[in-house]
Amino acid sequence: MIVNPTSGGGKGKALGEQFAAGLKERGIDFVDLSGSSAQAALVNGRAAITDGLIDGLVVLGGDGMVHLGVNLVAETELPLMVVGAGTGNDSARLFGMPIHDIDASLDYLAANLAKNRAVDAARVTNAAGQKTLFGSVSAGFDAIVNARANRLVFPKGKSKYSVALFLELPKFQPIKYRVVIDGVSRSLEAMLIAVANAPAYGGGMLISPSSSVTDGLLDLFIVHKIGRMELVKLFPKVFTGGHITHPAVEFVSAKKVELFADSIPAFADGESVGQTPLTVEVLPAALKVYG
Repeated sequence: MIVNPTSGGGKGKALGEQFAAGLKERGIDFVDLSGSSAQAALVNGRAAITDGLIDGLVVLGGDGMVHLGVNLVAETELPLMVVGAGTGNDSARLFGMPIHDIDASLDYLAANLAKNRAVDAARVTNAAGQKTLFGSVSAGFDAIVNARANRLVFPKGKSKYSVALFLELPKFQPIKYRVVIDGVSRSLEAMLIAVANAPAYGGGMLISPSSSVTDGLLDLFIVHKIGRMELVKLFPKVFTGGHITHPAVEFVSAKKVELFADSIPAFADGESVGQTPLTVEVLPAALKVYG
């Protein structure tokens, strides 16, 4: 297991201890691979996998921990369990795993230790290297806002994203992209582009409601050039999926997307993965999850 001690507003450490105690009570053997940082946990996890010490992985935290777990066990035979303890928990919700309920999570794991199913993942490649992801990669206005929010010292929590949005909006200009979709090139101006494997990210933002994690495809989500205030009006609709009928919104299914733009920040599952240009490829049935 790997625990993010800062998840759930700082409650992650206590929740991890509660989960570990529950594993002991149920007679489930485990090793705690948590580290002082995400990188340290990755190193611990890779060593445990290389040495054959584990036959599955549990991550406790939010979608950032899912990203870490996916990068450890995708394209292996090791299944992943998510104990949803973050603010978003989109992946745990999609997997049908309990959220903010340690006892229910323990029961779920105990009931499914011998059962798993395969879902799609994806790989993003750019100058920063390669990362595996589960949900989506974004590189547009939303990613610029995310990058700005990460630099803010105040306020804390979700409100920093609202502050970042209004700091970035006045100076934002539509982005010139070149997109190669399964080998076919297009040039366009857009407010944002995301490549989605799953329907939601960012704590329930239904950016691509029809996306499936078992169809072997990615969905390219484009918001074409519109005015800034129109973008502000459109943005809240992503929480209900109401944006999909807007004339500036386009979806294209693909197996491989190459995205070219001048140094736009890129985020995969909410985690920074460098900048554009980048390539995203689907990895069909590459991730096993308990259940």
